[in-house]
Amino acid sequence: MKKIIANIFFKVSRWKIKIDGDSKSLDRCVLVVAPHTSNWDFILGILTYWKLGKKLKIIIKDSHTKAFYGKIVEKMGGIGINRAQKNDLVNFVASAFEKEDFSLVITPEGSRSWSPKWHLGFYYMARKAEVPIVLASGDYQKKEIQIGYTISVEKIEQEPLEVILVEIEDYFRNIQGKFPKNYNPQIYER
Repeated sequence: MKKIIANIFFKVSRWKIKIDGDSKSLDRCVLVVAPHTSNWDFILGILTYWKLGKKLKIIIKDSHTKAFYGKIVEKMGGIGINRAQKNDLVNFVASAFEKEDFSLVITPEGSRSWSPKWHLGFYYMARKAEVPIVLASGDYQKKEIQIGYTISVEKIEQEPLEVILVEIEDYFRNIQGKFPKNYNPQIYER
C-alpha cells in the first residue's frame, strides 16, 4: 500500500527520484538530508523510501511521538528524543544498527531555519556504527530527489573529518531547498 501511495504521488506531482550510486547503500546507513528548510522535506523523504521499498528511521523531537499523532510518527520510523536532556545518541544509534538494518535519517542543520553550522553527530554515529554516510536532497527548483551518494566506511575511518565535510558541502552546494534563504551552504566553520 505504501508503494502504491508513493507511486501515485510521484506520478501526479512530477517529482523525480535520481539515485546517485547503488541503492543497496540505503539498506544500512546514516542518511544525511539537506537542505532542510520545510516540513515537506519529511514527506518527500518518506514517500521516496516507500517507493524504493527501503526501511528508515528518523530521530525527531519527542514532542512528535508524544502528540496525538505519535503512533503514526513511530510507525513511519520516528524515534522521539528529548532534546532538553543529554542523550548518548552515538551509542544509541550504534546499538540500534547491531539489531537491524535501516537508514537513519539525519538533518544535521538541526532546524528548518538558517543555521550557522551543522551538528556533526551524523559523522560520529556512522563512524561508531561502522555504516556509510549516504547523502540525499530535495531540489525544489528541479523537483528532483537525489539520493545515494555514498561516503564509505573505509573513507570515514581513513580521511580527516574536514575532508569529508568539504566533500559533503560540495555535494549540496547547488541544491535548492524549498526556502533557500533558510539554508547555509557552508556546513562547518573553518
